[in-house]
Amino acid sequence: MFGDLFEEDFSFISNNHCGKGKKSKPRDSEPPAPRDFTNLSGIKNQGGTCYLNSLLQTLLFTPEFRGNALFSLGPEELGTLDDSSKPDAKVRLIPLQLQRLFAQLLLLDQQAASTTDLTESFGWNSHEEMRQHDVQELNRILFSALETSLVGTSGHDLINRLYHGIVVNQIVCKECKNISERQEDFLDLTVAVKGVAGLEEALWNMYVEEEYFENENLYRCGACDKLVEASKSAKLRKLPPFLTISLLRFNFDFEKCERYKETSCYTFPIQINLRPFCEQTEMDDSEYMYELFSVIIHKGGCYGGHYHVYIRDVDELGNWQLQEEEDRLIEDKALRDTENAEEMENPLAVLKGILSEEESKQLPVDQLGQKLLEKKGVSWNKKYRKQYGALRKYLQNHPQIFQFSPVENKVGLKEKHKLPLKSDSQGQDLQSRPQKNDVQWNSEKKPTGPRDSSAGGHWFDLNDSKVQPIKEKDIEKQFQGKESAYMLFYRKSQLKRPPEARGNPGYRIPEHLLNEMNAANTELQKKRAECDSANNGIDLQLHLSSCYKFHNGALHPSLTWKESVVDLTIDRRKTLGDLRQSVFQMLESWEGDMILSIAKPLPAGLHLYQMLDGDELTLDSIGLADGADVFVWNGKEVGGTKVMTGPDHEPVVINVLRLAEYNEGGKGQHFTESQHVFSCSTKLGDLRRALAPSGGIMLKNGSGPDKEAKNWEVFLEEDMKETVKSVGLTDGCSVLILDSHDQSFVSVSSGNLTAFTYDISWLQVKNFCRKDDEEKHVKITATIETVMSDIKMKAIRELQLEEKLANDSCLRPVSGNGKLLSPVPEDYTVKEAELKMGSLLGLCHGKAPTSTQLFLYFIVGSDENASPEMEIVVEETASVKE
Repeated sequence: MFGDLFEEDFSFISNNHCGKGKKSKPRDSEPPAPRDFTNLSGIKNQGGTCYLNSLLQTLLFTPEFRGNALFSLGPEELGTLDDSSKPDAKVRLIPLQLQRLFAQLLLLDQQAASTTDLTESFGWNSHEEMRQHDVQELNRILFSALETSLVGTSGHDLINRLYHGIVVNQIVCKECKNISERQEDFLDLTVAVKGVAGLEEALWNMYVEEEYFENENLYRCGACDKLVEASKSAKLRKLPPFLTISLLRFNFDFEKCERYKETSCYTFPIQINLRPFCEQTEMDDSEYMYELFSVIIHKGGCYGGHYHVYIRDVDELGNWQLQEEEDRLIEDKALRDTENAEEMENPLAVLKGILSEEESKQLPVDQLGQKLLEKKGVSWNKKYRKQYGALRKYLQNHPQIFQFSPVENKVGLKEKHKLPLKSDSQGQDLQSRPQKNDVQWNSEKKPTGPRDSSAGGHWFDLNDSKVQPIKEKDIEKQFQGKESAYMLFYRKSQLKRPPEARGNPGYRIPEHLLNEMNAANTELQKKRAECDSANNGIDLQLHLSSCYKFHNGALHPSLTWKESVVDLTIDRRKTLGDLRQSVFQMLESWEGDMILSIAKPLPAGLHLYQMLDGDELTLDSIGLADGADVFVWNGKEVGGTKVMTGPDHEPVVINVLRLAEYNEGGKGQHFTESQHVFSCSTKLGDLRRALAPSGGIMLKNGSGPDKEAKNWEVFLEEDMKETVKSVGLTDGCSVLILDSHDQSFVSVSSGNLTAFTYDISWLQVKNFCRKDDEEKHVKITATIETVMSDIKMKAIRELQLEEKLANDSCLRPVSGNGKLLSPVPEDYTVKEAELKMGSLLGLCHGKAPTSTQLFLYFIVGSDENASPEMEIVVEETASVKE
């Protein structure tokens, strides 16, 4: 019906990361967040249901609807949700789901409730069905659905009792005084916004002003049976306990043929006296007094936006807290702004001063402009219009200060008493009936004493899942602009709330729903405790000193890794003392002191860093993260050997290469490789004496362990006082030891390996001869002149394969996507095979081609995708036919 007029624009919806070591969980497994300090629950947005959420919150905070009407209906009348699947059971789903939702909003400890079950009971199973309604239309649809659902129950007249009112339209013949009358029922009143200053003026236009049939526009009187002069008017005949008013902010511009939203200033009072608009006016004033308790607000334009609602908490169920300091700062700023405005001759102060001097406290706008000219010697247009706009518009834009009557074109100060006008423009005596200005004054006049106890509670802004307290004066922010009031809800001031309802969210809720909510809260608390424990639990790996031995500067398990490590899960918020106590309980046989140290598995073995100290500190504060390794020992020795700890004693694994001659008539040199462990604080001189006791030169690979091994640098004599760590040797770095007979390859003066013929190369070989061994691979160190047959034999030995495999195997390069390429001839060198540093070779069955042979791929058939790829070795001189 409305197209996308009320489709939600999520840019208007106000919208946290796990710390290190926290366990991540699927979002669905997280229990809903508890209520915040307001102790009120919001409603989740299903993806376009902010209008529904705003209306449901309004109904919830209408105590007479919630408690006296809806909750008074029991299972004997509505049935139960458990019976909804039974074919013969009569279950009234809509009121049952509404009861359940209200119980959740009142009692369930969660930040926001879901309306999914309720909307499904409406038959709304898609976003398309939900997005076509605006709040006013939804209000009528929901009431109609409720009335239909409650037919045959004691709540059949629920809507009628609370919201039904009557308007009577009358036409009076000026000749025979015959009255033609038509009565209309209403659940809400729709009032104009365009060209109207506020709600009182709109109601005056609708229910006080008369329309006249005269001159060319006469009325045919049924009694006179002729065209006559007549007057037409409307009055409120019956007032409901709750008055719903829809503001007609969305209009259509017929000249531009487009929709638009009316954003001009439109005031509405907190309290309003409806006597002037009623047909019967003889009752006590209290019968006509209404108080605002809900304002549904639309934020956005006519093609999209977002709804939220301001609600007064009549039963004082929420917790209303605004920081006093913040309030004081706001008040101080307002005071300073007022003082500055008066000093700078802000038009606000000037106009207030002029009106305060008037005895009548009311002036026609033209006279106000003239008095401004007389007082300041300059006109409004000349001094203020450029910055503030026209005088009339300026007065309308400050409804909290000026009482402006657009019909009479008069203005007065709102906080001062206003005198009624004695006559209208036609000279008629109007003393006998209430004036428009009287209506405005009576409705906006604030009581001098405390507000009647029936009013109750503070105001809250309920914006889908978010609930926050606001002040009553914040309502004035919704008088105008793109974010402004759209629906108003008033309740009769006469309505009293029983003392037992104040601050009691469970008031009048049926017992079965109380039990359901209690059970749900118990389950929520259980889930939150489990989730809290999971989110704050850290898994530690405890390494027991009795299962380790210390050698080569590091700790090594004397058993298997699984037997040496004990897993422990503990809350990160517990203290180190709690951890120590937990370990004591796990290790009942432990004797003597227990020291806990942070450990780190290194290639050289397990190494210890700082000891954990301060039993009163939490594990989180000392930096113990999830997955940390903790060594449990006596703090002195392991297996009788003193343990060196700390970052200065961290062990480093170094690859040591030496140049060696081939023993079997091979060509050139090759390299042997071995691994040694040293402390990072070991002096380089000590390292050289350990690796080359008979003397020699030591070089390091300047490019690091994973780079091309070409840039070898010589450690000079002055470097021998440095430590392993200070010269940049880390885990996996390589050093090359050249004995005295190899030193001719090195230019010691420059420190570079300038004359070395055979660059070092690194290759990887993976076993493809056995399917179950494909993941096993070894790293082979060679020079660029090493032949492939030697690499093959070394790989067979490293892979611990049978020597006879050498006669029926070859090396084949492996491409980036894992495909085996052509075998490399065994007499090729690394350089001739064009193998790069780190190339991967596969050890495969079959003989490699010689230098005079070709290795070819072929398929049988025309479909290359379906036919298997096959291989063949042929001589270069073979014919195609052969």
